[in-house]
Amino acid sequence: MVEMSSAGIVQITLWVLIGFSVVTWAIIFLKSYEQWRVNRGNRAYAQAFWSAADLSEAVRLDQSSSAIGRIAGAGFALLADWQGNTSRMLQLSGDVQEILERCLRQQISKERKALEQGLSILASVGSTSPFVGLFGTVWGIMHALQDISHAGSASLDVVAGPIGEALIATAIGIAAAIPAVLAYNFFLRQVKLCEAELEYFATDFLHLAVKANLQANEGK
Repeated sequence: MVEMSSAGIVQITLWVLIGFSVVTWAIIFLKSYEQWRVNRGNRAYAQAFWSAADLSEAVRLDQSSSAIGRIAGAGFALLADWQGNTSRMLQLSGDVQEILERCLRQQISKERKALEQGLSILASVGSTSPFVGLFGTVWGIMHALQDISHAGSASLDVVAGPIGEALIATAIGIAAAIPAVLAYNFFLRQVKLCEAELEYFATDFLHLAVKANLQANEGK
């Protein structure tokens, strides 16, 4: 019963590590596709935005299919609400530049949170898989010592099975941890690069919007 219990625990550990590995690679493929889609959408919208004659033409572009488009959409919506704020809502009171800047930063924060989804799982797998593998290794060695005690011999045929399971647990733990850590670092850098791109666009959009608002006020 004890031997079966020890072997069963090692087997469970192995399946847990295999599950970690499957989840890691699934997230890697999904995040790779998401990052490709985000970059493509941002490039397409940025090209269309800067090709527009003015903001009144740019506001008619599709804003829902890219992160930069959603930032521009949040800015356009804020400007429309501010210009039509006849009741002078507290949320829209004050300098338009400060209100618009706060709105754009909030949207950038939302986009960053969306891009970071799944990265915490990669970090958790990368940090815990080696310890789970170590647990399986220790338990496998304990199983081998039990077999030696029962058999009264330390021959290879007695310890080969438990020690082999222990080594497999260590190998799978490392195999699950390394891709998770590398993928986490890679995608975290991609998130930072994308966030920087969004901030550059938001700064340019802010300057254009403030300039257009000043010109509109001078024309009244």
